[in-house]
Amino acid sequence: MKPAPRVWNAGRTQPRGRKDYEQRGIALRRLELFAGLSEDDLDRLYRMSETLAIPAAATLIDEGAAADAMFVVLSGEFEVTKHSAKGEVVLARRGSGEVFGEMALLENAPRNASVRALMDSSVLKISRASFEQLVCSNTETMMAIMHIFARRLRSTETMLRQREKMAALGTLAAGLAHELNNPAAAARRSVNLLRNQLTAWLSLAAQLDTLHLDERQVEVRSQLRESLSRRTAATVNLDPLARSDLEYELQDWLEQQGVSQAWEAAPVLISAGWTLNTLQQGTQIFSRTQLPVLLQWLAAGCTAYSLVHEVGVSAERISEMVKSVKEYTYLDRAPIQQVNVHDGLDSTLLIMKHKLKEGVVVQKQYATDPPRIEAYASELNQVWINLIDNAIDAMQGHGVLTLHTYPHDGEVAVEICDNGPGIPPDVLPRIFDSMFTTKAIGKGTGMGLHIARNIIESKHHGSIHVDSSPGHTCFTVLLPLKITRE
Repeated sequence: MKPAPRVWNAGRTQPRGRKDYEQRGIALRRLELFAGLSEDDLDRLYRMSETLAIPAAATLIDEGAAADAMFVVLSGEFEVTKHSAKGEVVLARRGSGEVFGEMALLENAPRNASVRALMDSSVLKISRASFEQLVCSNTETMMAIMHIFARRLRSTETMLRQREKMAALGTLAAGLAHELNNPAAAARRSVNLLRNQLTAWLSLAAQLDTLHLDERQVEVRSQLRESLSRRTAATVNLDPLARSDLEYELQDWLEQQGVSQAWEAAPVLISAGWTLNTLQQGTQIFSRTQLPVLLQWLAAGCTAYSLVHEVGVSAERISEMVKSVKEYTYLDRAPIQQVNVHDGLDSTLLIMKHKLKEGVVVQKQYATDPPRIEAYASELNQVWINLIDNAIDAMQGHGVLTLHTYPHDGEVAVEICDNGPGIPPDVLPRIFDSMFTTKAIGKGTGMGLHIARNIIESKHHGSIHVDSSPGHTCFTVLLPLKITRE
């Protein structure tokens, strides 16, 4: 088992003599961040900061903790990580002369990543008060910090965008695997049963051949064999009580004819559409010696064809799922397509079916005849899967999910609503912000809604809005009929 990381105690600082001061001053002067500081500013910054010795494997910053300082690496190396559902994700490594922790200070937000020492290291800890004084008193330093902040934000956002796409792909794969598992298992089970059933059917056919059937009897047996496939494909719908009566009546007659395991043969024959009258009429030319074998052969054939039919149904179900996923991802097609938003929503519901089964009721309020819109179809489906997945999570798998589409001022409106607890008023203004999430650490990247807004607004020139109160949250997406080319 991997040992738990050691959390470093910030209560002790490295001794600071004159030699140490001179060395650190030279080191700070070489940093891009402090290159514009005067000697007096540099001296003041150093005196207001702390030099800390961090042992290897110690955690300096915990994700989610309050931001009280930024750090400059004086020596050694640190690893920046972020929790995810699959474990820790390494975002970056910071070595001598690099800065970390400034983003949370600038945003006045909790730490969005953890930092751990990879070796014995030392850092310069600059408190919030010192940082704010530094930024306000020197424009060159402020611009340097902004450049570092922007560059780091782009790097982190690019990585999290990729992870969000992989998370969406994971959701797609999980849904597909879950939905494919049932027909695949059914097909596998049917094939195993079919193998044994075919052996029994062929054995009974061979036994029937030894009973010296005349020409007429051979013809009737051929007619019975030809009817097996036709009868199996035709579903017989009977209410349970009527079926039970027919099975009991036929079982009694089969036992009288000396058919072994008549209790198994009767339900199979009834399901294939046979009744006592049709069997009596169709087999009356056979002797009492031939009839039991013929009836067992017929029941075995019905079972075999029924299993073949089940394999075909399972294969068709798998084919439909693959087709749906291919349409969902718009593989082998141009990026921009003419699409019907209903198709995308329905495909998403199919992919998310394994989560909906837990207790979510879906209410569709689709426009009668929605126009086809021009869209980046695959990316638009990413928006639907994100909004629907969030709604299911908000309702904790139990509630009502409403999908409503309608025309709106020359655009198509799509509403995705849930009756979950709602979004708190203090959170609502930030839900589309990059790397902002209300989910527990490791449960979300904070990029899902940010990416959804970019897809809708930047790529489709539409808009996305949210309205939320306790018991009701509704995301409204407005999409133009055509994408404006700039």
